[in-house]
Amino acid sequence: MVSVCGSDMRGPSCPPWRVRPKPTVPWWWAVLLLWCCCTQTRSDACAAAEGDDGAALLLCRSCGHEVTTGADLNPVRSPLALSHRNDSRLGDEPLHVQVLQNPHGHRFEVITFKAADVAKRWPADGGSSWFPGFAWTVASCPRCGAHLGWGFQPSEWPLTVPESRFVDSERTFVALIAGRLLREDLAPRLLVPRSYSS
Repeated sequence: MVSVCGSDMRGPSCPPWRVRPKPTVPWWWAVLLLWCCCTQTRSDACAAAEGDDGAALLLCRSCGHEVTTGADLNPVRSPLALSHRNDSRLGDEPLHVQVLQNPHGHRFEVITFKAADVAKRWPADGGSSWFPGFAWTVASCPRCGAHLGWGFQPSEWPLTVPESRFVDSERTFVALIAGRLLREDLAPRLLVPRSYSS
């Protein structure tokens, strides 16, 4: 039995100003709760990304192949960069990101590394290099073939060199496109398990 304007205030003869709305959770509270439950603190995220040697892992965004680590960071500055910035940290190292533009007008945000597990497409090209004194070659993911960046070697070298010479040299480096890499600690949030795919 419902009383009119009684204790539950929902009777048909109650004036609208006397009707108590049902308590609801504000939308922003639900978003805040979800955000708090799904995020980690910065130190937890960095610790989760660290490998055995204490370096954060970077993966190919297309297939998840382990490409490089934070220990291999090598901040080589290009005099032709449109801009430079220091971005968030990768393990113990700050990221030096540069914006470079190719002759076709395409811009890339790149990070330079001493080494990376990428397939280089020889021969190298000495023209239109972002790093004067270096020839470049396309670097792609060895698993899925996605274009990840470029490998750079001294211009005086032959245009095709053995992989061992490229890897062992102190003068070589790779410039990887930041948007095509994924930190390992973020991968579980973005990749759909095979059990969920149809």
